[in-house]
Amino acid sequence: MTVERGRATRIQGDPDHPFTQGFLCTKVNRYLERTYHAERVLTPLKRVGPKGRGEFVEATWDEALDAIAARLNEIRRSPDGPQAILPYSYAGTMGLLQGESMDRRFFHVLGASLLDRTICASAGMIGMRMTVGASIGADAESLPESDLVILWGTNTLTSNPHLWPHVLEAKKRGAPVICIDPIRTRTAEQCDEWIGIRPGTDAALALGMMQVLFAEGMQDDDYLARHTIGAEQLRARVKEYPPSRVAAITGIPEARIVELARQYGRARAAFVRINYGLQRHAGGGMAVRTIACLPAVTGHWRRPGGGVQLSSSGNFAFNKAKLQRPDLSPPGTRMINMSLLGEALTKPDAGIGGPPVRALVVYNSNPGAIAPDHHAVVRGLKRDDLFTVVLEHFRTDTCDYADWVLPATTQLEHRDLHWSYGHLYASLNKPAIAPLGQALPNTEIFRRLAARMGLDHPCLADDDDALIAQALETTAPQMRSVTLERLERDGWVRLDVPRPYAPFANGGFHTPSGKCELYSERLKEMGLDPVPTYTPMVESVELSPDLAKRYPITLISSPAHQFLNSSFVNVGPLQRAAREPEVALHPTDAQRRGIADGARVVVENDRGHFTATARHREGIREGVAWAPGVWWAKLSKDGVNVNTTTSQRLTDMGAGAVFYDNLVEIRVAG
Repeated sequence: MTVERGRATRIQGDPDHPFTQGFLCTKVNRYLERTYHAERVLTPLKRVGPKGRGEFVEATWDEALDAIAARLNEIRRSPDGPQAILPYSYAGTMGLLQGESMDRRFFHVLGASLLDRTICASAGMIGMRMTVGASIGADAESLPESDLVILWGTNTLTSNPHLWPHVLEAKKRGAPVICIDPIRTRTAEQCDEWIGIRPGTDAALALGMMQVLFAEGMQDDDYLARHTIGAEQLRARVKEYPPSRVAAITGIPEARIVELARQYGRARAAFVRINYGLQRHAGGGMAVRTIACLPAVTGHWRRPGGGVQLSSSGNFAFNKAKLQRPDLSPPGTRMINMSLLGEALTKPDAGIGGPPVRALVVYNSNPGAIAPDHHAVVRGLKRDDLFTVVLEHFRTDTCDYADWVLPATTQLEHRDLHWSYGHLYASLNKPAIAPLGQALPNTEIFRRLAARMGLDHPCLADDDDALIAQALETTAPQMRSVTLERLERDGWVRLDVPRPYAPFANGGFHTPSGKCELYSERLKEMGLDPVPTYTPMVESVELSPDLAKRYPITLISSPAHQFLNSSFVNVGPLQRAAREPEVALHPTDAQRRGIADGARVVVENDRGHFTATARHREGIREGVAWAPGVWWAKLSKDGVNVNTTTSQRLTDMGAGAVFYDNLVEIRVAG
């Protein structure tokens, strides 16, 4: 970071960082423009117009804190009690301090409802946990040692670009790189092969591959015997998925399924990178679980570069209990699933139990754009009796319904501690500039609000340095080198794990049995199949044939290359590069509907509709459409976005959102 006279003038990656190697993604390259954006919220704002109009006047911090404290105190002392207050946050700010420290303490001491943060990754995380025991997988830095790379349901160049140099190194050394995805993404374009799978059928493909592996004797019997449980049950299950059946399910030719399995079986250290897109449907958790069984069948876990990676987050052992203080939440406090926000705000009798939600405090999220079933969420946000406070950088869709908007700092203006999804380095974020205007870090906002409300627990007064020190109070051996001294000096520290790192080379899985659980007693107790299986999408020909006749296209709405969900959408150069809300579909599907390339179309189902510009795309399966997002609704011509069509249905594991389990029809706009 280059700072001149107190103003940041240049941002760049750390060239000394072993993994990120000095470059930034498309989005963060524009972080200066985001920080100094002309529409940045720099003072507290009080609503003066009807909800949804976004009409505010500036106020002082004292006015804002007094008003918010008075209203929250009134609610918590009412017959409904503090559980009528709901926090709503996710990963808009991903650090441990600004994302999950003082905020959690505040709501725990208050006795507010708990939030089940499921909207992105919960299904896949549980799928991994039920199989290998934690969000731990193959080490990305060992990827160059791989002799086969499968990028499965991941658009790496958009969502994980720092992995790409390691993929290229493996490719340079002779490893084929295969992309499995319903869409020929920019990543697929750079791979040796694209396999266009039917959405939601990934588990079936993995089962078909394992059927071939067992049938042709390509399994590692020694690894299975020493380090797994349930091999015989799995062997029996995969017999139900011969390549001919899997071809009919996935839309992939039978011969290609057989050859893919053989490629995988011949490899000694295949690296399979999966991502969260493939778990955003009804059977998402089981899909991740099933793929995660592959390296145990072949013994690829034995060698660096072999295995499956969904996330590396389970390697980090910060003291989150000390940071968040969940022990301060009263016993029996209800938990509300964030993916069901629409129901929680509009149908309190639909299953959440307890009092109606009377206050919503939003930070690090923009539910007015990103939450499923957009119309239900907006109906809830419009409630006159709902008191809404939003901590934000900009006047997002959610802010337009807020009673108060509070100015929060960006990454350049606050201190934070970070872990990672994709590598093994902890990082310290130091403020490069002073906060702009009257913006404050989330931690300070919650400290001040706690004091104004009369919440006097000592932990609510800890400053950010104290929070970092508490997060680092851990005896986990992999955290020995992660000290504040080293973080201050270098900015990042690698965890104390071997180099190269093969986490399950000799077993040591984090499951109750200590083995890779191809048969899971825990899943059986949850009422789910204990053996890997294929669970079709709810909105599919298999399970909803009548619905599929009316709405025959599966809509995928993964983030645009320029956006991080709804973040960066209002940054001029990025917005211009993304052009406008678009929907890509195969030319054959477009021809059937008389849709010309560039035509204005309506994408619709029984839940709602949105308009977009149609783009013909050969690199997409027939029967599939792609609407990259997530656009702010108010930046769209019709004032809505793709989430008008998504449902509040939940995944099989982790109760996550099913954004891509979504059937629609597309027609020319009238």
